[in-house]
Amino acid sequence: MKAAVYLGPGKTEIREIEKPVISSKEVLIKVKTCAVCGTDVRIFYHGQKNVVPPHVTGHEIAGVIEEIGKNANVPHLKEGDKVTVVTCVGCGKCKYCKDKVYNLCDTPRYIGYYYPGGFTEYVKIPEEAVVGNNILKAGGRLDYEEISMVEPLSCCINGQQFLNIRKDDFVVIFGSGPIGCMHAELAKAQGAGAVVMFDVSDQRLELAKTFNIDHRINSMKVPPIEKVMELTSGIGADVIITACSANVAQEQAVAMVAKRGRISMFAGLPKDNPTIKFDSNVIHYKEASVFGAFASNRVHYEKALDLIAKGKINAKNFVTHRFPLEKIVDAMETTRSGAGLKSIIVITENMR
Repeated sequence: MKAAVYLGPGKTEIREIEKPVISSKEVLIKVKTCAVCGTDVRIFYHGQKNVVPPHVTGHEIAGVIEEIGKNANVPHLKEGDKVTVVTCVGCGKCKYCKDKVYNLCDTPRYIGYYYPGGFTEYVKIPEEAVVGNNILKAGGRLDYEEISMVEPLSCCINGQQFLNIRKDDFVVIFGSGPIGCMHAELAKAQGAGAVVMFDVSDQRLELAKTFNIDHRINSMKVPPIEKVMELTSGIGADVIITACSANVAQEQAVAMVAKRGRISMFAGLPKDNPTIKFDSNVIHYKEASVFGAFASNRVHYEKALDLIAKGKINAKNFVTHRFPLEKIVDAMETTRSGAGLKSIIVITENMR
């Protein structure tokens, strides 16, 4: 079978590799599409310690069940079902797995990182992921591109579960990439009164124009704190989501928060520059809350699938580019450059 094999920073080759052979407790998925994540791009260009080449990456997987091991305990699944796969595979034993927050597992393993991922024709779901209920059946009406959007949307749902977005909340989002746009759509779906998006790129802000965003503002041209205070008559933002890896965005988020406002530091910062400075008295006197967010769990995937299936989130809107597997490097570069939102690797041409 064909696979895009990651060989180290900046090196990927399309190779013929052995089709996986599953054990009696494993499941084989025929991959239809696998979307490119920002993490995939970072791994390709810079490497990552939990990805050891040669390796097949990709975790925003949509496919169809090809084979089920005779002893695999998946009575809700059958061959031919459309599926996606929960990326995080927990150990099942630590405190966090016992609390069902598998994304915070002490010894996590991830599809596309530790295990081979979806930039290939077939992906084997290991026994521990089958036992962990990591295979999620998708509705027959959804196409594979929509299913590939479930994973990134699930991460946004995880981040927003702490924010309790309410009717008429004033929401600010830093970053107009696909994740920022997903956050905007989710916020509006929950009743947000206004969504303001900041980015340093006019090109990225232009790409976001098809989404339900009230104000798209270049933060290099218009000071974000002053603009938010102007738009809210000095009250500040009820909810702020930093969907970009920028220290200044996190600092500005604290400075513009309203009383009892909620901040999601959704995107991580570079490991060589992870520190910010802010006035902690703002948090104290305004009774503001600051939350982190990392990855997602099955419950978030289920909600993402439901929102897409019911048309509350138009998943197709996020897809701007499609590439065959042989052009995966072009997909990585398109994503890195900000020329589009989500790039899809089309493994199989039959998309329904």
